[in-house]
Amino acid sequence: MIDEKAKEIEKALLALDRVFLKGEEGNIYHIMKEALDASLIKNTLNVTFGNQLKAARLLGINRNTLRAKIKKLGINLLRYCSTNKSALAIDDFGT
Repeated sequence: MIDEKAKEIEKALLALDRVFLKGEEGNIYHIMKEALDASLIKNTLNVTFGNQLKAARLLGINRNTLRAKIKKLGINLLRYCSTNKSALAIDDFGT
């Protein structure tokens, strides 16, 4: 799970580098916010085995807001379903 967080942060930082190179400094906040949202949501869905209501409660946001963010960020919910627990463990720990 820590590796996944590090990858998300690294992606955001690489995007940040590209923003600086292109001279689009006004997008830094949105890039970093989207990376943080994705990491928080993915980790919360992992902990709740895909239960969106529980995830929304843990995050302190409305379930509909969570669903909108999941859609906007393109997060695959099937990865976090309780029926996929063994597949999730394999993906997350590389075993």
